[in-house]
Amino acid sequence: MASGKKIQLEIVALSHSVTQSNNYAVVLGEKKGNRRLPIVIGGYEAQAIAVSMERMVPNRPLTHDLFKNTLDTFNIQIVEIIISDLVEGIFYAQLVCERNGEVYEVDSRTSDALAMAVRFDCPIFTYEHILETAGVVLETDPEEEEEGAVEEDSSYTSRSSEELARMLEEALQEENYEKAAQIRDEIKKRKGTS
Repeated sequence: MASGKKIQLEIVALSHSVTQSNNYAVVLGEKKGNRRLPIVIGGYEAQAIAVSMERMVPNRPLTHDLFKNTLDTFNIQIVEIIISDLVEGIFYAQLVCERNGEVYEVDSRTSDALAMAVRFDCPIFTYEHILETAGVVLETDPEEEEEGAVEEDSSYTSRSSEELARMLEEALQEENYEKAAQIRDEIKKRKGTS
């Protein structure tokens, strides 16, 4: 594992990748700073992150839920994840686990590590050299970042509440959790204004 001062990150956005059509980008932001670290991930991993962030309960446990349940059964906690290296455009990560006072590091794909971090509600860290190499400085108003998500939801604004409830149920049955999250956001928005 790389050494140096750890920099804490948090997930600030999850969106379709602009550069790779079938992939998504998870954007991590410095907790104490204005740099962002975009990481391209697959659709399945994006779904796994979104499901946990949205507190959705799938009909069947996703692989990451199964892994969390297994770790819980054996009293193993993931205490943090570290995005530890970047080699030829590929990020490397470790799950830092604790069991009975012993600490273990387990290699992981970064996308899987992030999916586990949201399930264990544990901190995400990286190192300065990674932010220097792959990070971008945020120069826009943070509120503008969310405009893309609002545009995606606009197709739901014209639907009735009954239609939205039916569409949400269908999306959950189809295990399309990204769509379900968008529909649920619209439902929440309406409840907030009524």
